[in-house]
Amino acid sequence: ACCEVEVDRASGAPRLIEIVEAFECGPVLNPPNLRSQVEGCIMMGLGPALREEILFKDGRLTNGRFSAYRVPRFRDVPRTELLQLDRKDLEPAGAGETPIIAIAPAIANAVFDATGKRVRSMPIRIQ
Repeated sequence: ACCEVEVDRASGAPRLIEIVEAFECGPVLNPPNLRSQVEGCIMMGLGPALREEILFKDGRLTNGRFSAYRVPRFRDVPRTELLQLDRKDLEPAGAGETPIIAIAPAIANAVFDATGKRVRSMPIRIQ
């Protein structure tokens, strides 16, 4: 996966412009379903990478309500391009949630490219 971001210099928060993900799970048996699976994984990966965090103050949880826990919404999903690698030479494998693992590193690397600062924690922000 790779992405393009803009970083708000005041808040340090990245805003995704576009994300591209290539995915291979052997032969693609149902392209529309695989596309839906990978798109869902991208959205799930955006949560911990950009928004989701558990906050504590003096040992107490401060955002223990669903209304205070920020998960991604459809409006948070950037332009997306998916590349399905149809490998008929391999055995079929499940798609599952494996596309999630590339999202946070792709965003962190795009932030590094934009700012020169490495990010080593999530949600991703420049301090």
